[in-house]
Amino acid sequence: MALINQEVAALTTALSGIGIDEKSVISILGKWEPNERESFRDANANFFVKDERNFHKWNDHWVRFLKHEFMRIKNAVVLRAMHPWERDARLAKEALKKGPQAYGVLIEIACSRSSDQLLGARKAYHALFDHSFEEELATHVPTNERKLLVALASAYRYEGPKVKEEDAEHEAQEIFKVVKKNGPNKPIIENDEIIRILSTRSKLHIQAIYKYYHKISGSYLDEDLEDVRLKETVQCFCAPHTYFAKVLEGAMRSEDKNINKALTRVIVTRAEIDMPKIKEEFQKLYGASLSEKIADVAKGNYKDFLLALIAREK
Repeated sequence: MALINQEVAALTTALSGIGIDEKSVISILGKWEPNERESFRDANANFFVKDERNFHKWNDHWVRFLKHEFMRIKNAVVLRAMHPWERDARLAKEALKKGPQAYGVLIEIACSRSSDQLLGARKAYHALFDHSFEEELATHVPTNERKLLVALASAYRYEGPKVKEEDAEHEAQEIFKVVKKNGPNKPIIENDEIIRILSTRSKLHIQAIYKYYHKISGSYLDEDLEDVRLKETVQCFCAPHTYFAKVLEGAMRSEDKNINKALTRVIVTRAEIDMPKIKEEFQKLYGASLSEKIADVAKGNYKDFLLALIAREK
């Protein structure tokens, strides 16, 4: 009986968390007899519902939860194997289907990719879904975020090293005036000048604006912006490694499956881009290595796959 109780506890642990410990599930369930499975059902009232006929059935919530957790490793492997353009196109399509709570993914794709990568994602979107990415954004984003998202997605930015410092300083002053004097009738996210700057200027130019804004105001632009999409946009341009480190930490802390899916998305999409810098920033912000944190919260083959990806050097 003690051994059965230990295995029940082990199986419960294997099925709880981010991902599934597949090896434990197989080794335990594979050899159990009917009475041992009954012991597991009796010991896990949160997994199962027992009705007046003394019949155990799975709790529908946990059925959905476990299906999702078993799918994590498959989804991670499939995303990893995709061409980056297709991957971004499919991530964007999924974000559009989910609605406003997932628009941060659209910001990531539009602002953290190079001009050629974003153009490639637009081409892939067109090939996969028979609509342009910009058309879908204009059609399916019903909020005041539409103008910003369409402009960001349509961009093809200069990526050379030149920055006109006097232009960057002037635009920082203009943004400061808008942020500090904006009235309640027109949200900043609808301001044409803000959208023009964020959707057309090079990343180095926007980083220079960020520097001058701090010099002018004493605070950082993303700190002064109340709109979450504008915050995300500025952070992706000016502090991408901090942005991704925070997304990863939030994904591992959240119990919302839509949020913790970001753990897969960020690690797969950034593995060959800037993961060493993201790991360094994560350590600085949270006092623990990203590898240690993943090992603490993730399970099974999913955990091993993520750890293998972040162990790669660019």
